[in-house]
Amino acid sequence: MIDIDELHAIPVFASLDPAALAFLAGAVEDIRLAPGEYFAHEGDERALFIVIDGSAEITKVVGGDEQVIGLRTPGKFFGEVPMTLSVPFPASGRAREAARVIKIDTTAYYTLAAMAPAVPTRVAGLARRYLDSLQAMAADQPDAVVRVTGPRRDALTHAVAGFLTRNQVAFARVTVDDDAGGEVGDGFPVLETADERLVAPTLREVAGAVGLAVAPAHDDYDVVILGAGPAGLTAAVNAAAEGLRTLVVESIAPGGQAGTSTRIENYTGFPFGISGDDLAARALKQAKRLGAEILVTRTVEALHPSRDEIALDGGEVLRSPVVLIATGVRWRTLPVSGVERLIGNGVSYGAARSDASLAHGADVCIVGAGNSAGQAALFFARHARSVTMLVRGPGLEASMSRYLIDQIAQHGGIRVEARSEVVGVHGDDRLESVDVIDRATGATSRRDCAVLFVMIGADADTAWLPGEIARDDHGFIVTGPDAATTPSWTAERRPFALETSAPGVFAVGDVRSGSVKRVAAGVGEGGMAIAFVHQYLALRRA
Repeated sequence: MIDIDELHAIPVFASLDPAALAFLAGAVEDIRLAPGEYFAHEGDERALFIVIDGSAEITKVVGGDEQVIGLRTPGKFFGEVPMTLSVPFPASGRAREAARVIKIDTTAYYTLAAMAPAVPTRVAGLARRYLDSLQAMAADQPDAVVRVTGPRRDALTHAVAGFLTRNQVAFARVTVDDDAGGEVGDGFPVLETADERLVAPTLREVAGAVGLAVAPAHDDYDVVILGAGPAGLTAAVNAAAEGLRTLVVESIAPGGQAGTSTRIENYTGFPFGISGDDLAARALKQAKRLGAEILVTRTVEALHPSRDEIALDGGEVLRSPVVLIATGVRWRTLPVSGVERLIGNGVSYGAARSDASLAHGADVCIVGAGNSAGQAALFFARHARSVTMLVRGPGLEASMSRYLIDQIAQHGGIRVEARSEVVGVHGDDRLESVDVIDRATGATSRRDCAVLFVMIGADADTAWLPGEIARDDHGFIVTGPDAATTPSWTAERRPFALETSAPGVFAVGDVRSGSVKRVAAGVGEGGMAIAFVHQYLALRRA
Protein backbone atom coordinates (compact mmCIF):
# COMPACT_ATOMS: atom_id res chain seq x y z
CA MET A 1 0.00 0.00 0.00
CA ILE A 2 1.12 3.57 -0.61
CA ASP A 3 1.43 6.04 2.25
CA ILE A 4 0.83 9.78 2.54
CA ASP A 5 4.51 10.69 2.33
CA GLU A 6 4.92 8.83 -0.96
CA LEU A 7 1.86 10.56 -2.42
CA HIS A 8 3.11 13.95 -1.24
CA ALA A 9 6.33 13.35 -3.17
CA ILE A 10 4.40 13.15 -6.47
CA PRO A 11 4.48 16.69 -7.93
CA VAL A 12 0.79 16.91 -8.81
CA PHE A 13 -0.14 16.00 -5.23
CA ALA A 14 2.51 18.07 -3.46
CA SER A 15 0.09 20.91 -2.66
CA LEU A 16 -2.74 18.73 -1.35
CA ASP A 17 -3.80 19.22 2.25
CA PRO A 18 -3.52 16.32 4.73
CA ALA A 19 -7.22 15.41 4.45
CA ALA A 20 -7.02 15.02 0.67
CA LEU A 21 -3.80 13.01 0.92
CA ALA A 22 -5.34 10.74 3.55
CA PHE A 23 -8.37 10.16 1.35
CA LEU A 24 -6.19 9.40 -1.65
CA ALA A 25 -3.99 6.96 0.28
CA GLY A 26 -7.09 4.96 1.18
CA ALA A 27 -8.65 5.09 -2.27
CA VAL A 28 -5.91 4.19 -4.74
CA GLU A 29 -4.83 0.72 -5.82
CA ASP A 30 -1.12 0.10 -5.28
CA ILE A 31 -0.06 -2.21 -8.12
CA ARG A 32 3.34 -3.88 -8.45
CA LEU A 33 4.20 -5.21 -11.88
CA ALA A 34 6.66 -7.63 -13.37
CA PRO A 35 8.42 -6.62 -16.62
CA GLY A 36 5.95 -6.85 -19.49
CA GLU A 37 2.89 -7.11 -17.23
CA TYR A 38 -0.08 -4.98 -18.31
CA PHE A 39 -1.95 -2.65 -15.98
CA ALA A 40 -4.36 -1.27 -18.60
CA HIS A 41 -5.65 -2.51 -21.94
CA GLU A 42 -7.04 -0.70 -24.94
CA GLY A 43 -10.80 -0.48 -24.53
CA ASP A 44 -10.77 -0.71 -20.72
CA GLU A 45 -12.96 1.63 -18.71
CA ARG A 46 -11.23 4.91 -17.87
CA ALA A 47 -9.02 5.40 -14.84
CA LEU A 48 -5.93 7.41 -13.97
CA PHE A 49 -2.56 5.67 -13.47
CA ILE A 50 0.59 7.24 -12.04
CA VAL A 51 4.00 5.59 -12.19
CA ILE A 52 5.70 5.44 -8.78
CA ASP A 53 8.76 3.29 -9.49
CA GLY A 54 10.27 1.89 -12.68
CA SER A 55 8.81 2.81 -16.03
CA ALA A 56 5.84 1.93 -18.22
CA GLU A 57 5.36 1.65 -21.96
CA ILE A 58 2.24 2.83 -23.75
CA THR A 59 1.43 0.47 -26.61
CA LYS A 60 -1.09 0.26 -29.43
CA VAL A 61 -1.83 -2.42 -32.00
CA VAL A 62 -1.35 -0.95 -35.48
CA GLY A 63 -1.82 -3.13 -38.53
CA GLY A 64 -1.78 -6.23 -36.39
CA ASP A 65 1.50 -5.34 -34.67
CA GLU A 66 1.84 -3.92 -31.16
CA GLN A 67 3.90 -0.75 -31.21
CA VAL A 68 5.32 1.31 -28.34
CA ILE A 69 3.95 4.84 -28.68
CA GLY A 70 4.98 6.37 -25.37
CA LEU A 71 6.93 6.02 -22.14
CA ARG A 72 5.97 6.93 -18.58
CA THR A 73 8.56 7.41 -15.83
CA PRO A 74 8.03 8.05 -12.09
CA GLY A 75 5.53 10.83 -11.45
CA LYS A 76 4.02 10.60 -14.96
CA PHE A 77 0.38 9.90 -15.76
CA PHE A 78 -1.43 7.51 -18.06
CA GLY A 79 -5.15 7.91 -18.58
CA GLU A 80 -5.48 11.69 -18.57
CA VAL A 81 -7.24 11.73 -21.95
CA PRO A 82 -9.80 9.02 -21.12
CA MET A 83 -10.45 10.60 -17.73
CA THR A 84 -10.93 14.06 -19.19
CA LEU A 85 -13.05 13.02 -22.16
CA SER A 86 -14.94 10.16 -20.47
CA VAL A 87 -13.83 7.60 -23.07
CA PRO A 88 -12.22 4.13 -22.80
CA PHE A 89 -8.45 3.74 -23.02
CA PRO A 90 -7.25 4.28 -26.61
CA ALA A 91 -4.03 2.36 -25.88
CA SER A 92 -2.55 -0.14 -23.44
CA GLY A 93 -0.04 0.28 -20.63
CA ARG A 94 2.54 -2.27 -19.47
CA ALA A 95 5.62 -2.31 -17.26
CA ARG A 96 8.85 -1.79 -19.17
CA GLU A 97 10.77 -3.15 -16.18
CA ALA A 98 9.75 -4.09 -12.67
CA ALA A 99 7.42 -1.22 -11.83
CA ARG A 100 4.95 0.14 -9.35
CA VAL A 101 1.91 2.18 -10.35
CA ILE A 102 -1.14 3.50 -8.53
CA LYS A 103 -4.62 3.46 -10.00
CA ILE A 104 -7.28 6.07 -9.26
CA ASP A 105 -10.73 4.99 -10.41
CA THR A 106 -13.41 7.45 -11.49
CA THR A 107 -15.22 7.57 -8.15
CA ALA A 108 -12.02 8.36 -6.25
CA TYR A 109 -10.93 10.83 -8.94
CA TYR A 110 -14.09 12.90 -8.78
CA THR A 111 -14.11 12.87 -4.99
CA LEU A 112 -10.51 14.10 -5.04
CA ALA A 113 -11.49 16.72 -7.63
CA ALA A 114 -14.08 18.11 -5.21
CA MET A 115 -11.45 18.31 -2.47
CA ALA A 116 -8.65 19.68 -4.68
CA PRO A 117 -9.86 21.32 -7.95
CA ALA A 118 -6.25 21.88 -9.03
CA VAL A 119 -5.85 18.16 -9.71
CA PRO A 120 -8.40 17.85 -12.57
CA THR A 121 -7.12 21.14 -13.96
CA ARG A 122 -3.62 19.69 -14.12
CA VAL A 123 -4.87 16.43 -15.63
CA ALA A 124 -6.82 18.32 -18.27
CA GLY A 125 -3.73 20.35 -19.06
CA LEU A 126 -1.75 17.19 -19.65
CA ALA A 127 -4.50 15.85 -21.87
CA ARG A 128 -4.33 18.99 -24.03
CA ARG A 129 -0.77 18.17 -24.96
CA TYR A 130 -2.02 15.02 -26.65
CA LEU A 131 -5.01 16.71 -28.26
CA ASP A 132 -3.72 19.83 -29.96
CA SER A 133 -6.96 20.37 -31.84
CA LEU A 134 -9.10 20.39 -28.72
CA GLN A 135 -10.17 23.92 -27.77
CA ALA A 136 -11.88 23.39 -24.45
CA MET A 137 -11.64 20.73 -21.81
CA ALA A 138 -14.32 19.77 -19.32
CA ALA A 139 -12.17 19.64 -16.21
CA ASP A 140 -14.90 19.90 -13.58
CA GLN A 141 -16.22 16.78 -11.94
CA PRO A 142 -19.88 15.82 -12.45
CA ASP A 143 -22.20 16.63 -9.62
CA ALA A 144 -22.47 13.78 -7.19
CA VAL A 145 -25.98 12.54 -6.70
CA VAL A 146 -25.35 12.06 -3.02
CA ARG A 147 -22.78 12.67 -0.32
CA VAL A 148 -22.07 10.00 2.29
CA THR A 149 -20.33 10.95 5.53
CA GLY A 150 -19.11 8.43 8.07
CA PRO A 151 -16.12 6.58 9.53
CA ARG A 152 -14.12 4.46 7.10
CA ARG A 153 -14.66 1.21 9.01
CA ASP A 154 -18.22 1.88 10.16
CA ALA A 155 -20.45 -1.02 9.08
CA LEU A 156 -23.48 1.08 8.14
CA THR A 157 -21.41 3.63 6.24
CA HIS A 158 -19.70 0.87 4.31
CA ALA A 159 -23.03 -0.80 3.54
CA VAL A 160 -24.49 2.42 2.14
CA ALA A 161 -21.37 3.20 0.09
CA GLY A 162 -21.28 -0.35 -1.28
CA PHE A 163 -24.98 -0.20 -2.13
CA LEU A 164 -24.54 3.04 -4.08
CA THR A 165 -21.46 1.73 -5.87
CA ARG A 166 -23.13 -1.49 -6.94
CA ASN A 167 -26.20 0.41 -8.14
CA GLN A 168 -24.04 2.72 -10.30
CA VAL A 169 -24.90 5.87 -8.35
CA ALA A 170 -22.22 8.59 -8.35
CA PHE A 171 -21.52 9.86 -4.85
CA ALA A 172 -18.91 11.72 -2.84
CA ARG A 173 -17.65 10.07 0.32
CA VAL A 174 -16.50 12.14 3.28
CA THR A 175 -14.54 10.15 5.85
CA VAL A 176 -14.47 11.17 9.49
CA ASP A 177 -12.31 9.76 12.26
CA ASP A 178 -13.05 6.10 12.93
CA ASP A 179 -13.52 6.93 16.61
CA ALA A 180 -16.41 9.23 15.74
CA GLY A 181 -18.98 6.53 15.26
CA GLY A 182 -19.86 2.99 14.45
CA GLU A 183 -23.40 2.50 15.75
CA VAL A 184 -26.75 3.79 14.56
CA GLY A 185 -27.03 5.94 17.66
CA ASP A 186 -23.81 7.73 16.80
CA GLY A 187 -25.48 9.33 13.81
CA PHE A 188 -23.64 7.71 10.91
CA PRO A 189 -23.78 7.49 8.03
CA VAL A 190 -25.19 10.84 6.99
CA LEU A 191 -26.57 10.84 3.47
CA GLU A 192 -27.16 14.18 1.78
CA THR A 193 -28.79 14.97 -1.54
CA ALA A 194 -29.93 18.26 -3.01
CA ASP A 195 -33.34 17.73 -1.42
CA GLU A 196 -32.83 15.94 1.87
CA ARG A 197 -30.53 14.85 4.65
CA LEU A 198 -30.86 11.35 6.13
CA VAL A 199 -29.12 10.01 9.22
CA ALA A 200 -28.44 6.26 9.43
CA PRO A 201 -30.92 5.51 6.62
CA THR A 202 -32.07 2.07 5.56
CA LEU A 203 -31.00 0.90 2.13
CA ARG A 204 -34.55 1.39 0.87
CA GLU A 205 -34.48 4.99 2.11
CA VAL A 206 -31.15 5.42 0.35
CA ALA A 207 -32.59 4.01 -2.86
CA GLY A 208 -35.57 6.33 -2.73
CA ALA A 209 -33.41 9.36 -1.99
CA VAL A 210 -31.17 8.83 -5.04
CA GLY A 211 -33.98 7.99 -7.46
CA LEU A 212 -33.70 4.22 -7.73
CA ALA A 213 -36.98 2.42 -8.32
CA VAL A 214 -38.38 0.75 -5.20
CA ALA A 215 -42.01 0.36 -6.29
CA PRO A 216 -43.40 -1.27 -9.44
CA ALA A 217 -44.86 1.04 -12.07
CA HIS A 218 -47.60 -1.43 -13.01
CA ASP A 219 -49.68 -4.21 -11.52
CA ASP A 220 -49.42 -6.57 -14.50
CA TYR A 221 -46.36 -7.79 -16.40
CA ASP A 222 -45.59 -10.34 -19.09
CA VAL A 223 -42.63 -11.68 -17.12
CA VAL A 224 -41.32 -11.01 -13.62
CA ILE A 225 -37.68 -11.92 -13.02
CA LEU A 226 -36.52 -12.58 -9.47
CA GLY A 227 -32.87 -11.66 -9.11
CA ALA A 228 -30.56 -9.39 -11.10
CA GLY A 229 -27.44 -11.48 -11.44
CA PRO A 230 -25.96 -12.34 -14.85
CA ALA A 231 -28.78 -14.81 -15.61
CA GLY A 232 -31.56 -12.47 -14.52
CA LEU A 233 -30.16 -9.42 -16.29
CA THR A 234 -29.60 -11.39 -19.50
CA ALA A 235 -33.20 -12.59 -19.35
CA ALA A 236 -34.32 -8.99 -18.80
CA VAL A 237 -32.33 -7.78 -21.81
CA ASN A 238 -33.82 -10.44 -24.06
CA ALA A 239 -37.38 -10.11 -22.75
CA ALA A 240 -37.44 -6.33 -23.01
CA ALA A 241 -35.82 -6.39 -26.46
CA GLU A 242 -38.60 -8.67 -27.68
CA GLY A 243 -41.40 -6.45 -26.44
CA LEU A 244 -42.36 -8.18 -23.21
CA ARG A 245 -43.33 -5.98 -20.29
CA THR A 246 -40.52 -6.96 -17.95
CA LEU A 247 -39.93 -6.39 -14.24
CA VAL A 248 -36.80 -7.41 -12.33
CA VAL A 249 -37.01 -7.64 -8.53
CA GLU A 250 -33.66 -7.44 -6.74
CA SER A 251 -33.08 -7.38 -2.98
CA ILE A 252 -29.80 -5.42 -2.99
CA ALA A 253 -28.17 -4.46 -6.28
CA PRO A 254 -27.74 -5.76 -9.83
CA GLY A 255 -24.90 -8.19 -10.44
CA GLY A 256 -25.66 -10.91 -7.93
CA GLN A 257 -22.73 -12.88 -6.56
CA ALA A 258 -20.83 -12.27 -9.79
CA GLY A 259 -21.23 -8.52 -9.21
CA THR A 260 -18.97 -8.80 -6.19
CA SER A 261 -16.21 -10.56 -8.13
CA THR A 262 -13.11 -8.40 -8.32
CA ARG A 263 -12.06 -9.90 -11.65
CA ILE A 264 -13.59 -12.35 -14.12
CA GLU A 265 -10.99 -13.53 -16.61
CA ASN A 266 -12.71 -16.51 -18.23
CA TYR A 267 -15.75 -14.73 -19.68
CA THR A 268 -15.79 -14.82 -23.48
CA GLY A 269 -15.30 -11.48 -25.20
CA PHE A 270 -13.15 -9.87 -22.52
CA PRO A 271 -9.62 -11.12 -23.25
CA PHE A 272 -8.11 -9.17 -20.37
CA GLY A 273 -10.90 -9.81 -17.89
CA ILE A 274 -13.61 -7.62 -16.44
CA SER A 275 -14.69 -6.93 -12.89
CA GLY A 276 -18.06 -8.21 -11.79
CA ASP A 277 -19.40 -4.74 -11.10
CA ASP A 278 -18.34 -3.52 -14.56
CA LEU A 279 -20.09 -6.48 -16.18
CA ALA A 280 -23.21 -5.86 -14.11
CA ALA A 281 -23.16 -2.15 -14.92
CA ARG A 282 -23.10 -2.83 -18.66
CA ALA A 283 -25.91 -5.38 -18.44
CA LEU A 284 -27.98 -3.06 -16.25
CA LYS A 285 -27.66 -0.16 -18.69
CA GLN A 286 -28.58 -2.44 -21.56
CA ALA A 287 -31.67 -3.82 -19.81
CA LYS A 288 -32.89 -0.34 -18.85
CA ARG A 289 -32.26 1.06 -22.32
CA LEU A 290 -34.40 -1.69 -23.81
CA GLY A 291 -37.23 -0.98 -21.41
CA ALA A 292 -36.88 -3.41 -18.50
CA GLU A 293 -37.98 -2.10 -15.12
CA ILE A 294 -35.57 -2.76 -12.24
CA LEU A 295 -36.64 -2.67 -8.58
CA VAL A 296 -34.06 -2.73 -5.79
CA THR A 297 -34.34 -3.37 -2.04
CA ARG A 298 -37.43 -5.50 -2.67
CA THR A 299 -38.03 -9.19 -2.12
CA VAL A 300 -40.75 -11.63 -3.08
CA GLU A 301 -42.49 -13.13 -0.06
CA ALA A 302 -44.70 -15.63 -1.87
CA LEU A 303 -45.53 -17.06 -5.30
CA HIS A 304 -48.95 -18.33 -6.29
CA PRO A 305 -48.38 -19.91 -9.73
CA SER A 306 -51.95 -21.12 -10.18
CA ARG A 307 -53.21 -17.53 -9.76
CA ASP A 308 -50.34 -15.82 -11.63
CA GLU A 309 -49.62 -13.79 -8.49
CA ILE A 310 -46.38 -12.56 -6.93
CA ALA A 311 -46.51 -11.08 -3.42
CA LEU A 312 -43.82 -8.50 -2.66
CA ASP A 313 -42.66 -7.52 0.79
CA GLY A 314 -44.83 -4.68 1.97
CA GLY A 315 -48.06 -6.29 0.77
CA GLU A 316 -48.03 -5.38 -2.94
CA VAL A 317 -49.33 -8.10 -5.27
CA LEU A 318 -48.32 -8.33 -8.93
CA ARG A 319 -49.78 -10.44 -11.70
CA SER A 320 -47.73 -12.15 -14.38
CA PRO A 321 -48.23 -15.35 -16.39
CA VAL A 322 -44.46 -16.00 -16.22
CA VAL A 323 -42.03 -15.90 -13.31
CA LEU A 324 -38.33 -16.49 -13.86
CA ILE A 325 -36.40 -17.38 -10.71
CA ALA A 326 -32.78 -16.22 -10.89
CA THR A 327 -32.09 -15.64 -7.21
CA GLY A 328 -28.71 -17.33 -7.23
CA VAL A 329 -27.16 -18.63 -4.03
CA ARG A 330 -26.00 -17.26 -0.70
CA TRP A 331 -22.58 -17.72 0.89
CA ARG A 332 -22.30 -20.43 3.52
CA THR A 333 -21.72 -19.06 7.00
CA LEU A 334 -18.58 -19.66 9.00
CA PRO A 335 -19.35 -22.09 11.86
CA VAL A 336 -17.41 -20.15 14.49
CA SER A 337 -18.81 -18.81 17.74
CA GLY A 338 -19.18 -15.02 17.82
CA VAL A 339 -18.69 -14.46 14.10
CA GLU A 340 -22.22 -13.16 13.50
CA ARG A 341 -21.76 -10.14 15.78
CA LEU A 342 -18.76 -9.04 13.70
CA ILE A 343 -20.45 -9.20 10.30
CA GLY A 344 -20.03 -5.78 8.76
CA ASN A 345 -17.43 -4.92 11.39
CA GLY A 346 -14.51 -6.81 9.90
CA VAL A 347 -16.21 -10.00 8.77
CA SER A 348 -17.77 -10.15 5.30
CA TYR A 349 -19.31 -12.94 3.25
CA GLY A 350 -18.05 -12.47 -0.27
CA ALA A 351 -15.87 -9.57 -1.40
CA ALA A 352 -16.31 -6.68 -3.81
CA ARG A 353 -14.16 -3.92 -5.24
CA SER A 354 -16.04 -1.48 -3.03
CA ASP A 355 -14.44 -3.22 -0.01
CA ALA A 356 -11.04 -1.81 -0.96
CA SER A 357 -11.24 0.95 1.64
CA LEU A 358 -11.72 -1.62 4.40
CA ALA A 359 -8.62 -3.51 3.33
CA HIS A 360 -6.35 -0.49 3.05
CA GLY A 361 -3.36 -0.96 5.31
CA ALA A 362 -4.99 -3.93 7.07
CA ASP A 363 -4.06 -7.53 7.66
CA VAL A 364 -6.60 -9.41 5.52
CA CYS A 365 -7.55 -13.08 5.74
CA ILE A 366 -9.55 -14.84 3.04
CA VAL A 367 -11.25 -18.14 3.85
CA GLY A 368 -11.82 -20.19 0.72
CA ALA A 369 -10.07 -21.76 -2.24
CA GLY A 370 -12.37 -21.09 -5.19
CA ASN A 371 -11.95 -18.64 -8.04
CA SER A 372 -13.75 -15.87 -6.15
CA ALA A 373 -11.31 -16.22 -3.26
CA GLY A 374 -8.34 -16.16 -5.61
CA GLN A 375 -9.58 -13.08 -7.44
CA ALA A 376 -10.17 -11.34 -4.12
CA ALA A 377 -6.68 -12.17 -2.86
CA LEU A 378 -5.05 -10.66 -5.94
CA PHE A 379 -7.19 -7.54 -5.77
CA PHE A 380 -6.87 -6.83 -2.04
CA ALA A 381 -3.12 -7.39 -2.13
CA ARG A 382 -3.03 -4.01 -3.86
CA HIS A 383 -4.47 -2.33 -0.77
CA ALA A 384 -3.70 -4.46 2.27
CA ARG A 385 -0.64 -4.75 4.46
CA SER A 386 -0.85 -8.52 4.18
CA VAL A 387 -3.17 -11.08 2.59
CA THR A 388 -3.44 -14.65 3.88
CA MET A 389 -5.55 -17.32 2.20
CA LEU A 390 -6.77 -19.97 4.64
CA VAL A 391 -7.48 -23.18 2.74
CA ARG A 392 -9.09 -26.22 4.36
CA GLY A 393 -7.78 -28.65 1.75
CA PRO A 394 -4.22 -29.57 0.78
CA GLY A 395 -3.95 -26.72 -1.73
CA LEU A 396 -5.68 -24.65 -4.37
CA GLU A 397 -5.49 -27.10 -7.26
CA ALA A 398 -8.76 -28.93 -6.62
CA SER A 399 -11.01 -25.86 -6.75
CA MET A 400 -9.25 -22.95 -8.46
CA SER A 401 -8.43 -22.21 -12.10
CA ARG A 402 -4.79 -22.63 -13.04
CA TYR A 403 -4.34 -19.03 -14.20
CA LEU A 404 -5.27 -17.79 -10.72
CA ILE A 405 -3.05 -20.32 -8.96
CA ASP A 406 -0.09 -19.18 -11.07
CA GLN A 407 -0.77 -15.48 -10.40
CA ILE A 408 -1.04 -16.08 -6.66
CA ALA A 409 2.18 -18.13 -6.63
CA GLN A 410 4.03 -15.30 -8.38
CA HIS A 411 2.67 -12.62 -6.04
CA GLY A 412 4.96 -11.87 -3.14
CA GLY A 413 2.23 -10.32 -1.02
CA ILE A 414 -0.11 -13.32 -0.74
CA ARG A 415 0.43 -16.22 1.66
CA VAL A 416 -1.47 -19.49 1.21
CA GLU A 417 -1.91 -21.69 4.30
CA ALA A 418 -3.21 -25.16 3.43
CA ARG A 419 -5.11 -27.45 5.82
CA SER A 420 -5.98 -24.40 7.90
CA GLU A 421 -9.30 -23.27 9.34
CA VAL A 422 -10.55 -20.33 11.36
CA VAL A 423 -11.78 -21.59 14.74
CA GLY A 424 -12.12 -18.34 16.67
CA VAL A 425 -12.64 -14.60 16.19
CA HIS A 426 -11.77 -11.80 18.59
CA GLY A 427 -12.69 -8.15 18.93
CA ASP A 428 -15.23 -6.08 20.83
CA ASP A 429 -16.77 -3.72 18.29
CA ARG A 430 -14.58 -4.76 15.36
CA LEU A 431 -12.58 -7.77 14.31
CA GLU A 432 -9.05 -7.66 15.70
CA SER A 433 -7.67 -11.19 15.39
CA VAL A 434 -8.54 -14.76 14.46
CA ASP A 435 -7.55 -18.17 15.76
CA VAL A 436 -6.37 -20.55 13.05
CA ILE A 437 -5.86 -24.28 13.49
CA ASP A 438 -3.34 -26.18 11.41
CA ARG A 439 -5.10 -29.49 10.77
CA ALA A 440 -1.80 -31.15 9.84
CA THR A 441 -0.26 -30.54 13.27
CA GLY A 442 -3.26 -29.72 15.45
CA ALA A 443 -1.63 -26.48 16.59
CA THR A 444 -3.73 -23.34 16.95
CA SER A 445 -2.28 -19.86 16.53
CA ARG A 446 -3.69 -16.38 16.88
CA ARG A 447 -2.85 -13.75 14.31
CA ASP A 448 -3.79 -10.13 13.71
CA CYS A 449 -6.63 -9.80 11.23
CA ALA A 450 -8.78 -6.69 10.80
CA VAL A 451 -10.70 -7.94 7.75
CA LEU A 452 -11.95 -11.48 7.15
CA PHE A 453 -13.57 -12.38 3.83
CA VAL A 454 -15.43 -15.70 3.93
CA MET A 455 -15.97 -17.54 0.63
CA ILE A 456 -16.52 -21.18 1.51
CA GLY A 457 -19.19 -22.18 -0.96
CA ALA A 458 -22.82 -21.31 -1.35
CA ASP A 459 -26.28 -22.78 -0.81
CA ALA A 460 -29.64 -22.26 -2.45
CA ASP A 461 -32.06 -19.98 -0.60
CA THR A 462 -35.34 -21.55 -1.71
CA ALA A 463 -37.18 -22.46 1.48
CA TRP A 464 -39.66 -19.64 0.84
CA LEU A 465 -40.92 -21.16 -2.42
CA PRO A 466 -44.32 -22.91 -2.55
CA GLY A 467 -44.48 -26.69 -2.40
CA GLU A 468 -45.48 -27.08 -6.06
CA ILE A 469 -41.99 -25.92 -7.10
CA ALA A 470 -39.90 -29.05 -6.58
CA ARG A 471 -36.31 -28.95 -5.34
CA ASP A 472 -33.52 -31.47 -5.04
CA ASP A 473 -32.03 -32.73 -1.78
CA HIS A 474 -29.84 -29.63 -1.52
CA GLY A 475 -32.62 -27.12 -2.10
CA PHE A 476 -31.84 -26.32 -5.74
CA ILE A 477 -34.81 -26.04 -8.13
CA VAL A 478 -35.33 -28.95 -10.54
CA THR A 479 -36.28 -28.14 -14.12
CA GLY A 480 -37.06 -29.83 -17.43
CA PRO A 481 -36.93 -33.67 -17.42
CA ASP A 482 -36.24 -33.73 -13.67
CA ALA A 483 -39.31 -31.58 -13.00
CA ALA A 484 -41.44 -33.86 -15.17
CA THR A 485 -40.83 -36.81 -12.85
CA THR A 486 -42.00 -35.02 -9.71
CA PRO A 487 -45.53 -35.36 -8.30
CA SER A 488 -45.95 -31.59 -8.67
CA TRP A 489 -45.96 -31.70 -12.49
CA THR A 490 -49.55 -32.42 -13.57
CA ALA A 491 -49.73 -30.86 -17.04
CA GLU A 492 -50.21 -33.13 -20.03
CA ARG A 493 -47.24 -31.67 -21.90
CA ARG A 494 -43.57 -32.06 -21.01
CA PRO A 495 -41.97 -29.08 -19.22
CA PHE A 496 -39.63 -26.86 -21.18
CA ALA A 497 -35.94 -27.38 -20.48
CA LEU A 498 -35.71 -24.57 -17.91
CA GLU A 499 -39.27 -24.80 -16.62
CA THR A 500 -39.90 -25.86 -13.03
CA SER A 501 -42.58 -28.27 -11.80
CA ALA A 502 -45.02 -25.32 -11.76
CA PRO A 503 -46.05 -24.41 -15.34
CA GLY A 504 -45.01 -20.88 -16.25
CA VAL A 505 -42.32 -20.69 -13.57
CA PHE A 506 -38.75 -20.99 -14.89
CA ALA A 507 -35.42 -21.20 -13.07
CA VAL A 508 -32.00 -20.17 -14.38
CA GLY A 509 -28.49 -19.71 -13.11
CA ASP A 510 -26.98 -20.93 -9.86
CA VAL A 511 -30.34 -21.57 -8.17
CA ARG A 512 -31.19 -24.27 -10.71
CA SER A 513 -30.34 -27.87 -9.93
CA GLY A 514 -27.57 -29.17 -12.19
CA SER A 515 -26.51 -25.76 -13.48
CA VAL A 516 -22.88 -24.98 -14.23
CA LYS A 517 -21.82 -22.39 -11.65
CA ARG A 518 -20.16 -20.00 -14.08
CA VAL A 519 -21.07 -16.51 -15.28
CA ALA A 520 -21.14 -17.57 -18.93
CA ALA A 521 -23.49 -20.46 -18.15
CA GLY A 522 -25.87 -18.15 -16.29
CA VAL A 523 -25.87 -15.70 -19.18
CA GLY A 524 -26.65 -18.51 -21.60
CA GLU A 525 -29.52 -19.81 -19.50
CA GLY A 526 -30.97 -16.31 -19.15
CA GLY A 527 -31.15 -15.97 -22.93
CA MET A 528 -32.51 -19.49 -23.45
CA ALA A 529 -35.25 -19.00 -20.89
CA ILE A 530 -36.88 -16.16 -22.81
CA ALA A 531 -37.14 -18.37 -25.90
CA PHE A 532 -39.04 -20.88 -23.77
CA VAL A 533 -41.14 -18.07 -22.28
CA HIS A 534 -42.39 -17.14 -25.76
CA GLN A 535 -43.35 -20.75 -26.42
CA TYR A 536 -45.16 -20.98 -23.10
CA LEU A 537 -47.10 -17.77 -23.74
CA ALA A 538 -48.07 -19.04 -27.18
CA LEU A 539 -49.49 -22.19 -25.56
CA ARG A 540 -51.51 -20.11 -23.12
CA ARG A 541 -53.00 -18.07 -25.94
CA ALA A 542 -53.82 -21.14 -28.04
